[in-house]
Amino acid sequence: MNILFMGTPDFAVPSLEALVAAGHRVVGVFSQPDKPKNRGMKLLPTPVKVCAQAHDIPVFQPTKLRDGTALETIRALAPDLIVVAAYGRILPQEILDYPRLGCINVHSSLLPKYRGSAPIHWAILNGDRETGVTIMHMALALDAGDIIAQRATPIDPDETVETLHDRLAQMGAELLVETVDKIAHGTATRTAQEESQVTQAPMLSRTLSPMDWTRPARALHDQVRGLIPWPAAVTELGGTRCKIFATTVLEETTGKAPGSILSADKKGLKVACGGGTVLQIDILQADGGKRMAAADYLRGHPIAVD
Repeated sequence: MNILFMGTPDFAVPSLEALVAAGHRVVGVFSQPDKPKNRGMKLLPTPVKVCAQAHDIPVFQPTKLRDGTALETIRALAPDLIVVAAYGRILPQEILDYPRLGCINVHSSLLPKYRGSAPIHWAILNGDRETGVTIMHMALALDAGDIIAQRATPIDPDETVETLHDRLAQMGAELLVETVDKIAHGTATRTAQEESQVTQAPMLSRTLSPMDWTRPARALHDQVRGLIPWPAAVTELGGTRCKIFATTVLEETTGKAPGSILSADKKGLKVACGGGTVLQIDILQADGGKRMAAADYLRGHPIAVD
């Protein structure tokens, strides 16, 4: 079976690696165009492109999918199946219709929950206790295709987007290989998504960053770990804007007003939150500064206790 793989970021790399390791014939890889990064604005290849080149797989980076040139490339490659993992583009109907075994997608949520571009972030932002991966047939509507397979995993209360991302990427890769084998043998099932259960996971923006201390400590903790590495939760401490990268929900309670600094010492910063709850800030980054432990920051930037 010939497979065309489409993917761009780190999340997709384990899926491509797993297909190759399982002995599937990956005839080509589509990835987004290289983009300039860092101070020198040097064009850097996408992680999937780097992976494909390491395996001597031809890489294609079309800037458009609807002008017919991408379809011509696909016809020349003659894939039986297209596998998509975080490609970052919506495939037009003529591409979806081409492979005889269809197009399938690796999605990092338990669909129909969290359709969209940021399912891992929103699962954490909303304080979910469980998430997972879904392998589905692709449809023209975003993440709306029939489900082939799913696998669930608990979310640790202190787990960040970064660690959950890596776990789900590996889970998705393993489930993908199992699913491709079933498709090859004609034993894969498909189940329509329950439209009444659909929720969305839209793109993140900096409007999500400001911390509202009237919210409970647990909700703020979820905000911090759900916005790593970007755009990051943000608050003002001692008149300085700071990004917050690690916090601890404390068992103690307080009668102080939300936002009050309860302590600022070698253990970090304790801040009063909604409902009398308390959040400890462990790691922060002041504007123009480096990320560091809150205790280290306080040595050079003392903050008064309210």
